[in-house]
Amino acid sequence: MLSECARATTAEESRFRVDYPNSASRRIKVIALDKPAERVVRRLASGDWNSATFMTAVKGSASTSVDWLSDLAGEALSLIDQMSAADHVATVSTAGESAEEAAIIAEVCNARCIMLTALVIDPASLPDAQLMRTMTPLRAHASMLVVAKGEEYVEAMLTALRA
Repeated sequence: MLSECARATTAEESRFRVDYPNSASRRIKVIALDKPAERVVRRLASGDWNSATFMTAVKGSASTSVDWLSDLAGEALSLIDQMSAADHVATVSTAGESAEEAAIIAEVCNARCIMLTALVIDPASLPDAQLMRTMTPLRAHASMLVVAKGEEYVEAMLTALRA
């Protein structure tokens, strides 16, 4: 009797295989939610990515304006326009920092059926209470919440998401 792997390689089963790579890469929007995360996002943005766009949340008034994002050059971006062009959104934040902006991003993602992944960089020396300060607003909104024990994990996660 053939195993499942052996059966999948038979000529009969091979006719069901897709003979071309993924036809379109994901359009992933990567958004830094705080200053330490912004440094990580800027470093990552200099790498070789498929279709990722790197942005930062602009700290300012608590208005509901849709222009509170900026690209890494500091140009204002419309949240609605950016989310309309996204297949997936990944936020990057640092444990101990505020992640309240994630609620606004999540609301737009939910309305447009876009998956939101929240990546939290957790330095080893940070007390759990400070980690929870950042994770609590993210936990309520993110489809996937990942606590990264270092900046390298953020890069690995974005690679896994095919950014």
